[in-house]
Amino acid sequence: MTTYKTHFGVYGVCIREEKLLCINKNTGPYKNRYDLPGGSPKKFEGLVDTLEREVIEETKFSVTEYSKVRCYDSFIQQDGVIVHHIFVLYNIDIKKENNNQLELLNEVNDSSGSLWVEIEKLNIGNSSPVILKLLQEIENDNSQTLLEVSSYKNWIVKE
Repeated sequence: MTTYKTHFGVYGVCIREEKLLCINKNTGPYKNRYDLPGGSPKKFEGLVDTLEREVIEETKFSVTEYSKVRCYDSFIQQDGVIVHHIFVLYNIDIKKENNNQLELLNEVNDSSGSLWVEIEKLNIGNSSPVILKLLQEIENDNSQTLLEVSSYKNWIVKE
């Protein structure tokens, strides 16, 4: 029997000198892969508020500017579970936050830190579907297929 779930998230895209600001996922279906900083809104939290909170929680950088909002989706199938991941991307600019001791209230951070990764080194073997869609966007700027849902059958969680 297949279980179906929906996940919605808001993510920041920061590219500098051909490198992408990424996080290392330490839980979930994207474990041990690169992902964009971001996550799900809390109750009564707007998308920009979610973006700003998640980026600072996962990277210790604060968002100083945001632009170019867009929305994509992917189906990820793994061990009898299909997740429809709907994600909103914002281009962001950032600055280092002085307070590096952020408290997460009643939640676990699914990031084991952030790093800058050369865009050319990101691929299906080391990245989340969120980053894979971003790579498609970078390669096929304004392509109609970019707007179509991505599908990943037999998704492998890297241990």
